[in-house]
Amino acid sequence: MKKRAIVLINKLVISQMKKISIYGALFLVLVVLGYYFFPEKKLDTLKKIDKILVVKHKRQLTVYSNGEALKTYKVSLGGMPVGKKEFEGDKKTPEGIYTIDDKNPNSDYHLNLAVSYPNESDSLYAKQFGNSPGGEIKIHGLPNGYGFIGKFQRFSDWTLGCIALTNSEIEELFYNVPMGTEIEIVK
Repeated sequence: MKKRAIVLINKLVISQMKKISIYGALFLVLVVLGYYFFPEKKLDTLKKIDKILVVKHKRQLTVYSNGEALKTYKVSLGGMPVGKKEFEGDKKTPEGIYTIDDKNPNSDYHLNLAVSYPNESDSLYAKQFGNSPGGEIKIHGLPNGYGFIGKFQRFSDWTLGCIALTNSEIEELFYNVPMGTEIEIVK
């Protein structure tokens, strides 16, 4: 009789665990879909952006107009984001004060804003060690054809040293950040 009761209880527990697993999976799917499709605040395009601040340890890029923060974006960085970029190929995002010195609507990534890296001190530092400081640091969207990844790109630092946003976010910046805008990148 005890064996039969234990078997019955085990079947009941397993049945309940299956239900919980199904409900848990459905809940997880709803959370993921909610995250992906939840609309985010749009950039106020009536104000002129005059500064960009990237705080690497927070994975944040904030745009400013006359000292007022207009919008903060969540970003992905280079695959080795801790520390400042030292050499070409180190997968680090630079740290320092630069400017936006080019815009490219036809890159391998969905739009890009070029960062004026390397500056003189970056070049001198790399040269001491007989290395190239690298270059081609951009603020860009996702690789062309992969826009569907959307906000999920934020879950990993995947660039070679660039600063990555979703495609809709880079569109906001691409059309609203003037050439010559200061960009400060800090730890």
